[in-house]
Amino acid sequence: MPLTPFHIGPGLFIPLLLFNIINLPTFLIASVVVDVEPILVLSLSLQYPLHGFLHSFVGGSIVALALTIVMVKSRKLFSPLMSSFKLEQKWSIASITIASFLGIYLHLFLDAQMHHDMQPFFPLAGNPFLDQSSLSGLIPVIFCVWCFFGAVLMYSIRLVSYARKPQKKPQKSLVQQSLAVNGSRVQAEKLRHLCTKGRKS
Repeated sequence: MPLTPFHIGPGLFIPLLLFNIINLPTFLIASVVVDVEPILVLSLSLQYPLHGFLHSFVGGSIVALALTIVMVKSRKLFSPLMSSFKLEQKWSIASITIASFLGIYLHLFLDAQMHHDMQPFFPLAGNPFLDQSSLSGLIPVIFCVWCFFGAVLMYSIRLVSYARKPQKKPQKSLVQQSLAVNGSRVQAEKLRHLCTKGRKS
């Protein structure tokens, strides 16, 4: 595969490029989540293909649906974190769903070009995406690396743009405004009282 960390490149670049359409945290997680399969196979020494059911479009779709539900339920937890990185987004169900399915399908397409044990259209056998040329495996890796550098560039531009944008002063709440008005009235009454005393004396 591109190794799991390589998938972080497109996992960041594509949602930054389509920031108003694709939810970034969901897409990033979707870009790597199916690699829990080979990790479990290797760590538990299972007699099972490294790229089995979860690396098919059927299995990937099930994972994408589950991820969509989880991210919709937990979106409030991610919002403060994204704000700290200056990456505030509207967490619509549509943007989360698109990110979940697109992220996983992109992962499967990249892996399918490199792995003989993948059957992306399971239960149909075979892998029509497999690249058997001398450059087998090189193109997906180059794509992932360039996506990472593209993501760094786009995020840097975003930070510079955010820093140059004039910051809005926080608006006072209704309670604060009410207290300010009442305070002004009290001060005015005190001033009138002092003026009245001065005239009498």
